[in-house]
Amino acid sequence: MAEKDPLTRRAKADIMLKRTASQLREMLHEAAGELDPFPFFMGSFFIRAIEAEPGGATKGERGCVVVCPDGELYEYIYTITVGGPFPEPSRKEETRELDLPPQDYIPYAYNALCEITRLLLESQESGSSP
Repeated sequence: MAEKDPLTRRAKADIMLKRTASQLREMLHEAAGELDPFPFFMGSFFIRAIEAEPGGATKGERGCVVVCPDGELYEYIYTITVGGPFPEPSRKEETRELDLPPQDYIPYAYNALCEITRLLLESQESGSSP
């Protein structure tokens, strides 16, 4: 049996991951563009997004990962500040674009695509626009 070079195998795997991530990115952009109106995120008045958390073994260093109407993945950041000049707590919502390596991007993008697809199918079944 011929000896295999482990570095060549690893390089091929890296190329496959990059290609898969690129194809998922294109599909996610297309699907996000079809979902109109894009839903507000969990009662938010400001952020239109869909949760993209894949579950399972994901790294805990990121907050909540969402897909936004542009088809990109973002970290959703929600902050409540108590105190200051106003008696009521202030609420701040923002998103921060994520630049994930392919091996991290793929599960989030796939889950986001599944969620958008589910919403599009629900919309078709009800006969209304998404």
